[in-house]
Amino acid sequence: MQSFRTEIENPVVERDIIELEKKIKLFKDGKVDEERFRSLRLARGVYGQRQEGVQMIRIKLPYGKVTSDQLLRIADVSDEYSRGKLHITTRQDIQIHYVSLDRTPELWAELEKSDVTLREACGNTVRNVTASPDAGIHPDEAFDATPYAHATFQFFLRNPICQEMGRKFKMSFSSTDDDSALAFIHDLGFIPKIKDGEKGFKVMLGGGLGSQPRHADVLTDFLPVNELIPTIEGVLRVFDRHGERNRRLKARMKFLIKDLGLDGFMALVDEEKKALSYKTYEIDTSEYEKPITAPVTEAPQVEIEDAKAFEAWKATNVFQQKQDGLYAIGIKVRLGDFSTEKARALAGLIKKYGGDELRLTLRQNILLRHIPEGAIPFFYSQLANLGFARPGYETTTDITACPGTDTCNLGIASSTGIADKLEDVLVEEYPEYLNNKEVTIKISGCMNACGQHNMAHIGFQGMSVRTPEKLVAPALQVLLGGGVLGNGDGRFADKVIKIPSKRGPQALRAILDDYKANAGDLDFLSYYDEKGQRYFYDFLKPLSETDNLVESDFVDWGNDEKYIQEVGVGECAGVVIDLVQTLLLEAKDKVGSAIEAFEEQKWADSIYHTYAGFVNGAKAILLSENVKTNTQANIIAEFDKTFGEDAALKTETSFADLVYQIQNNEPTQEFAEAYLADANAFFTRVDAFRKKQLADAN
Repeated sequence: MQSFRTEIENPVVERDIIELEKKIKLFKDGKVDEERFRSLRLARGVYGQRQEGVQMIRIKLPYGKVTSDQLLRIADVSDEYSRGKLHITTRQDIQIHYVSLDRTPELWAELEKSDVTLREACGNTVRNVTASPDAGIHPDEAFDATPYAHATFQFFLRNPICQEMGRKFKMSFSSTDDDSALAFIHDLGFIPKIKDGEKGFKVMLGGGLGSQPRHADVLTDFLPVNELIPTIEGVLRVFDRHGERNRRLKARMKFLIKDLGLDGFMALVDEEKKALSYKTYEIDTSEYEKPITAPVTEAPQVEIEDAKAFEAWKATNVFQQKQDGLYAIGIKVRLGDFSTEKARALAGLIKKYGGDELRLTLRQNILLRHIPEGAIPFFYSQLANLGFARPGYETTTDITACPGTDTCNLGIASSTGIADKLEDVLVEEYPEYLNNKEVTIKISGCMNACGQHNMAHIGFQGMSVRTPEKLVAPALQVLLGGGVLGNGDGRFADKVIKIPSKRGPQALRAILDDYKANAGDLDFLSYYDEKGQRYFYDFLKPLSETDNLVESDFVDWGNDEKYIQEVGVGECAGVVIDLVQTLLLEAKDKVGSAIEAFEEQKWADSIYHTYAGFVNGAKAILLSENVKTNTQANIIAEFDKTFGEDAALKTETSFADLVYQIQNNEPTQEFAEAYLADANAFFTRVDAFRKKQLADAN
């Protein structure tokens, strides 16, 4: 491995990359526990792939914004370290696959040259902050949410309060009440509002998908913008301390809210107010209020040969911005996959003839922004050459799907293969849906819902089914009746029936044909509600029979070989099982980080690192006595219960009083220094206790 010490200008980023490089070597030398190494690399965007020996790299792109320079850099990295393919996710990230673990530090260093990061793209962290791709250009928005999404990303990147939570944490910013960033399914979702001339957000708290979807609660109808960052920090502190850490399936914040109730949860947030880094936090929006940069060159005039195709494309893919004379162009990216060759072409187009900006969308597409009206025919001709001028951007024919069994460890059945087939069915047999933006179809390869299947009008989830002879075939759970209602409201789809995967097209035809024949003037959700779940179960039931399967039913979509149900070890930010010594070393690393932050005069960061050191140290000693814990609060309580009278570990106050000083003090230099001194004294006692413990065991 080579070093990148002199290649990265930002010393914080440089340390991060060097740390990853060192930990890879220690892991390969057998000196770092596999589970702890997994936690470290996930927090740096390095995710184990279904295929052995290679990694998926997730590139974190806040609110999906990408410049031409960044897109070129990402394309170069994919060509050099992967296979020249890019995948857009439903969280506006880009993923590249088949990367060697050894080369990930070098890859990261290359990306950082264009201010692109991997940090906290995976793992038990604050994930990519998403936003409506039309934020800043939508004619109906109250104000541009982009600077607030960006400030949120910046403030919590590498922030010590959200580095090793029990599970991942997701936030979104919508542009309008249409709620195209899906506030109701997020841990925190924000919708811009104006009240008495003041900017603020409607805030949604505790939503989520997965096997047990939960609609977010309304935290407040109006949060002033200068209270945005403190509110998020308070919520994260409570989630970090009280969130489940052992039972992975119960570790999301939606379960904590369910257990505590909204009022109980917010009471804990109130207790954190004194410790917050800021009581209010002013966000500078000036960079986003400047005039949009004019294109470098005026686009050439072109003659459109097929006017009908051009108009069809414009009807679904071109949108007028709130800025006079400027338009946005939507590119429908089938399954979110495109080549680096196309990426380079797009980079050249937006740099020379547009506003040098595109945004990736939550439906795995691309939105070019700030295109002069006169340049639209030229862009159409250029996009057509790339195969990027298909109409139907974000319509019913634009199906969302996760990678499924293509690359994901957790995939049960192919989501991309069936998505491909269903899109063909729609385009060839149901052309009226090319302009329909009222019905959405989404597909996931497993219950984790990365394809958001359980909030779609028509959803499919990858599963398996057994025949009477115990043979296993790929299957799909059909879900109906989900959707976005707007202004933070939404609904989740009902599970209707499970069918063999190869009958997915028949199921879609049956649903759409019945809708056409029997809905009348009703929209799809009203039609579903009028008919009821049983109605759909009854007419789809013949498709669920498994005693009449043929040989092709045992081969999944997009595959040539017989289906084998193989589910690997998931890495969707699972809970880590730690060894005592590994935990103690990590705890001391936290104290080391606290010292570094103190020297940099970052008092709040130093204090939180110290707090994490206390908790990790206590967890290690409890583990050595086989005492199980599931939250940080539980660790603190159990430590007093288990060791409160042990002279070797006893402090002047209880351990809880010692640790919870963090809640009762402002983040000042004096407290940060005193808290560090308490931690050093604690670890002196812990080291002596552990030494005696090991000696007695021998």
